[in-house]
Amino acid sequence: MNLELQAARVLVTAAAAGIGLEIARAFLREGARVHVCDVDRDALASLRRSDPQLTASHADVADRSDVKRLFDEALAALGGLDVLVNNAGIAGPTGRVEEINPEDWDRTLQVCITGQYNCARLAIPHLRKSTNPSIVNLSSAAGKHGFTLRAPYAAAKWAVVGFTKSLSIELGPDKIRVNAILPGIVAGDRQRRVLEAKAQQRGMSFEAMERLAFSFTSIKDYVTPQQIADQIVFICSPRGRTISGQAISVDGDTQMLS
Repeated sequence: MNLELQAARVLVTAAAAGIGLEIARAFLREGARVHVCDVDRDALASLRRSDPQLTASHADVADRSDVKRLFDEALAALGGLDVLVNNAGIAGPTGRVEEINPEDWDRTLQVCITGQYNCARLAIPHLRKSTNPSIVNLSSAAGKHGFTLRAPYAAAKWAVVGFTKSLSIELGPDKIRVNAILPGIVAGDRQRRVLEAKAQQRGMSFEAMERLAFSFTSIKDYVTPQQIADQIVFICSPRGRTISGQAISVDGDTQMLS
């Protein structure tokens, strides 16, 4: 299927590894030009060797001066902007609310929701000039379910959905589409660390925690980064031109989070 994304100009945050890198590569396969950022300098160095066709910046999306520099560099590399993928996020702490360090709470919200605002506000003037503009914000299954022992993360991911729906209405007259993607249990090191932390908090084995997590899904398998990337590339293509304001789950039909 030709998604008509040849020469599309795409910025993906936190894309030196993991889901973000898979998203960036998916756009590249469609012929898009892609700029990425990441806070991890070692991952960026590795990326420059493995994916030299990507241009990249070091940036923390929670730092507005970093984001300003990121957009200067991205726009210089791409010559404009058609798609912003707000992928940056952190897992945050695991524990009861009264036990969570306030600085950990603040940092989780700064990266997972305020970082999306920091990027969107600079992207919008450039997206208005595009003939196929989109913003995709990464939320989570935790953006529609309560998530015990993970209140900062869940709070931020619920906020992403509200931000997305509000922006979609606000930017609709400019024909800028805004959608959120809500992944479920995603294969990878980050998910494993989350399950390990919850297992330790509850005094159970990783295997038992994994079984418990999948007991609340219809499809008892990990979501792959490729599945998330495929969904994003489609909704950002001209074929997705009337898809906006949606919170799209890619989660194996998750009914609740444990």
